[in-house]
Amino acid sequence: MTETLRRYSEPSTVASLGLTVGERWRRTRLSLSGRVRGAAFRLARRHPAGWRWLAGWYHPVFDRLAAANADAVCALAALDVPAYRDFLRARPSAVRRRLADFPETDKENYVVPYAAARRCWGGRLPVRGVVVDESAGSSGRPFNWPRGERELRVVHHDIAGYTSLVFPMRRPFVINAYSMGAWATGTTTGTAMARIAVVKNTGPDLGKIIDTLHEFGPDFDYLVTAYPPFLKHLRDRLDADGFPWSRYRISASCGGEGMTEALRGYLEERFRRVRSAYGASDLTIGVGAETRFTVWLRRRLWTDPEVRAALLGVDEQRLPMVFQYNPLATYLETNERRELLCTVTSLDVLQPRLRYNVGDEAVLLPYPRIVEVLRGAPDRWAECRAALASERMTLPVLLLFGRRDSTVSYLGANLYPQDVEYGLYAGNPYAAEISRFCLALAEDEALETRPVVHIELRRSLAEPVRDALAAACRTGVRRHLAAVSRDFAQSLTEDPTAGELRVELHEAGTGPFAGQQKIKNVYLVG
Repeated sequence: MTETLRRYSEPSTVASLGLTVGERWRRTRLSLSGRVRGAAFRLARRHPAGWRWLAGWYHPVFDRLAAANADAVCALAALDVPAYRDFLRARPSAVRRRLADFPETDKENYVVPYAAARRCWGGRLPVRGVVVDESAGSSGRPFNWPRGERELRVVHHDIAGYTSLVFPMRRPFVINAYSMGAWATGTTTGTAMARIAVVKNTGPDLGKIIDTLHEFGPDFDYLVTAYPPFLKHLRDRLDADGFPWSRYRISASCGGEGMTEALRGYLEERFRRVRSAYGASDLTIGVGAETRFTVWLRRRLWTDPEVRAALLGVDEQRLPMVFQYNPLATYLETNERRELLCTVTSLDVLQPRLRYNVGDEAVLLPYPRIVEVLRGAPDRWAECRAALASERMTLPVLLLFGRRDSTVSYLGANLYPQDVEYGLYAGNPYAAEISRFCLALAEDEALETRPVVHIELRRSLAEPVRDALAAACRTGVRRHLAAVSRDFAQSLTEDPTAGELRVELHEAGTGPFAGQQKIKNVYLVG
């Protein structure tokens, strides 16, 4: 207990950093210029209307300003953050004049070795006005992330501005179904949404949400915020209860994990629109977000080989999530492995994120480059202009493939959970019976290793229905994998038995789903 308290309250002074007179002057100059830039940016996005203006009229010249901001933040942290100063000393360099000269940070090389206070500006963790978020622990252990008052206000402004642009509502009522525990998304979303709407923080409780909808009736414009799997649970439960969807105006905002277009299509049979956002507890929950344009672009990437090859490369078989992001707030880069690096440029962030590698694979593209490709065909450009008409945003685009290690390797092919989800939901008449799924590799009696798709059922089913569901899932997954994975398709031509995927159905809370919490899905099991 004493060690835990020490890690979160260890004091440090600027003097203890051992700065020279020249370094102290440089620190003062960088800090003042950073505060001036930050104040101007905060003023521009303080009101949702200002946020919408900045997003709609972002110009590539701002990219250079954003890069300069990121440079300055890293240079200032090298003088003012004890942990980062030590981190750089352990990795000597002749000169660090550009952002690329600063080494990457991540959980293992920076967060784990250094106490929380030493990763704060000035080496001090404030004794009040700090909220500590906890990551979900999907990387193997939970981590704690302190956030200060000014940092949270910036996040709240961003969420409110984005929501007012993408979900225009006359009488907004937000049902916040994210977890209300120590995780960042739930509490932050609830507070931010209160700036622009009536908010009820139900958490992921189907009963409370249903009661709320009936209690307040169809006169509101509802926005449900939740993880994608929970939105499916909500749709299925409301359908089962005979909910009068046509009388209500309900949209959905989700995050925390990727979402396939098959699942979006399934949800939008009931919800007016479904949009996803990208963030991470160790960064911020508002790194990027979907718009009508990015949703259209993602679907075009799926159906248009020419656009796909021009933007992703001729050999890319996967379909990424597509978001727009603001480099003035979160400056993004990719390394040689296409891993996403993030520098949060605001000095209001209590613990600066400095070229932080969260482990996601991504491609970054400027908005003008995408427009240039789309202008190549009149029909594409007409559709693009229609998508931009109501939610104009000229921000650069983040194409996100997800965690690099979220795959099952089989016969030389990488099987991704997103692709399996497409196969399970697209055109499946039994999709409503699926609660969630996960993947594994298992060895059969002939000592051959086969992929196994484990499916948790929403309810008990008669044997004929179970058999039909398993067959539909097996066929759908095999068909989709053959369409998106050249390696898998080649394996089928060489050995037709390669397509013998196993589908195992489980009652709720049994098998590999026993003991799993339902807030965020676990897609890979041993």
